[in-house]
Amino acid sequence: MTIPPPPESPQNPPAWNGAPASDAPGYAPPPAQQGSGYAQPPASPPGRVLSIVGLVLAFVAAPIGLILSIVAAVQLGKAGASKGLAIAGIIVGAVITLLWIIGIIVFVTVIGGVVGMCAELGPGVWEVDGVTYTCG
Repeated sequence: MTIPPPPESPQNPPAWNGAPASDAPGYAPPPAQQGSGYAQPPASPPGRVLSIVGLVLAFVAAPIGLILSIVAAVQLGKAGASKGLAIAGIIVGAVITLLWIIGIIVFVTVIGGVVGMCAELGPGVWEVDGVTYTCG
């Protein structure tokens, strides 16, 4: 008495075009039998999108872009991926942040000098060394 072969099922697909049977090592069903039939795009390394966002924000909101670029560089470093955009975001964010800090210091110093001069001169319009001060 012979035993009939088991019926074909999705777990045990037939061998076709010389492909090994499903119980052979290294066998993977063709993409049409893996689900939707569409190949998935390769996943981008963690931190890739964050490095792009960090670079863009480095121009708009430099301290936030700087922080996001640093986080992206750490994530990309752990994944072994290229950190070019993250490093660019770090450089741009750091330079623009430093320029903002220098600008704020200069602004506060100038305003402090004007306030000090008006406190010294009193209310009114004054001309000192070719500069006109309106205090009041």
